[in-house]
Amino acid sequence: MARPKRCRRVCSYPRCMSFGPDEEKSTGFVLLTVDEFETIRLLDLQGLTQKECADEMQVARTTVTDMYEKARYKLADCLVNGKKLVIAGGDYRLARSEAVGDLALAEKGSGSMRIAVPFENGEIFQHFGHTECFKLYDVEGGTVTETGLLRSGASGHGALAGLLKEARVDVLICGGIGMGAQMALQEEGIRLCAGVTGSCDEAVRALADGTLKSSSEANCSHHDHAEGGECGGHHSRGEGCGSHGGSCHCHG
Repeated sequence: MARPKRCRRVCSYPRCMSFGPDEEKSTGFVLLTVDEFETIRLLDLQGLTQKECADEMQVARTTVTDMYEKARYKLADCLVNGKKLVIAGGDYRLARSEAVGDLALAEKGSGSMRIAVPFENGEIFQHFGHTECFKLYDVEGGTVTETGLLRSGASGHGALAGLLKEARVDVLICGGIGMGAQMALQEEGIRLCAGVTGSCDEAVRALADGTLKSSSEANCSHHDHAEGGECGGHHSRGEGCGSHGGSCHCHG
């Protein structure tokens, strides 16, 4: 039986969660996990030894060596082959919470679904990467049982995805969202309903009763997109992205 992975301790999320060539065309992308990124930060930028890095991340030195070698190879692959670098996912926990503000939800029940919506004056804020506040909803049996606000002191799509993961969010309802953010959410196991506008409360009620429809018109002109360019969920169109009976129908 394989030994379970030990969760790696990281200080904070990276300031930028994706990097790419200046040229319009790239040859694909490489996914660098947050814990792999942390080894680069500690060893190459701060100049720690591998033992010191292992102590900081609270893992074995051999684990650090393995992560560091993988991270260096991925960076080389990006530089040499002109690939985009995306930082997301991994087996990690933050040394401190990045949440700022008044998150006031009870512990999520085993049968409930937690939904996050970028929030501004009661409406769905349309630029995920610049979200300063999420409204969170716990839904059970098709009914909203609890709400709260989660303010973000983090920046960048991947950091926001990690923040939602910490808050145990299952589904994100949003407007415009870039491909890098979609990938980060997918890595964190958060399902996506994109291209939604209007009232946050009404959108959540629609998701809860299975009538929410997302749109393929979720393009973000301020984001770089991979080939195909649409800001939709990480699922294919037509696939439900809700849970516990709620589905978001994606229309082309």
